[in-house]
Amino acid sequence: MNATVDLLHFVLPSTVGIRATIPADHPSAQILGTERMGSGTLVESGLLLTANYIPVGAEKIEVAFFDQRTGTAELVAQDFHSGLSVLRVSDPAYPAVRLRHSDKVRPGQEVFIVASAGESQRRVNTGAVTSMQAFDAFWEFRLEKSITTTIMNPGLGGGGLFALDGSLCGVVSLDLNEVGHFTLAIPTENFSEHRDELLEHGRRVSRRPRAWVGIYCYKVEDHVLIAGILPGTPAERAGLKTGDLILAIDGTAVRDRSALYEGIWKRAPGDEITLRVYSNDSVRDVSVATGDADHFFS
Repeated sequence: MNATVDLLHFVLPSTVGIRATIPADHPSAQILGTERMGSGTLVESGLLLTANYIPVGAEKIEVAFFDQRTGTAELVAQDFHSGLSVLRVSDPAYPAVRLRHSDKVRPGQEVFIVASAGESQRRVNTGAVTSMQAFDAFWEFRLEKSITTTIMNPGLGGGGLFALDGSLCGVVSLDLNEVGHFTLAIPTENFSEHRDELLEHGRRVSRRPRAWVGIYCYKVEDHVLIAGILPGTPAERAGLKTGDLILAIDGTAVRDRSALYEGIWKRAPGDEITLRVYSNDSVRDVSVATGDADHFFS
């Protein structure tokens, strides 16, 4: 399948290249750097969607439109639970795309990605949807529904995943590089179903806040291994270490990341949890006074 020339002419004016500048002292800078490039898609007059890791913490955001015009943008909403950000651009003259709910997306459906290749350059690639399953990642993140595809991401993260009618199905977040699962996109209803709340408050205030500890982790056999710890987080203050194997949370065995995350998210920020960990040939219980990722990175 090839995206037709007419279809691309319809979609391209709604695509945006993003350059974000982040202060060196922002917590995200140590992970993602101080200069970030990404892609975005206009979904309303002057409003665009992108992946949250691109503009989080930005002090300056510049955008480049398909016709080589440039402008600025401001971060107006971010959702750490879904991984989306909403930006408002300085020039609202460009058209917006329609949004497609993931209920109308099926495995096997043909789709395409339009992504920035830097500034006003755009690249396109085509393929098919392979799954609509839940997805968890190593940084205390889980989507109850994601869209994975056979498409190799042709450009920078945050670009649009489109159906063949030009509607936006999702925002490309990750390159998975797995056989049959090359990219992962965040379904657009994470914005459309909560639009008013996000634009009014800058975040999802109706969602119950959930605890956060600040670790990177991977499943190892029937447990979870801490592969990294963010400085200044509850995990570091509690004395957790890279290489610790998490056996249980609050007395409940942990056999994968989902079980660990669910155990953490049962609590509110500020609550204390107890992690049973194995390290240095011994088992110990570690009390962690949890925090809030939204506040840490805002």
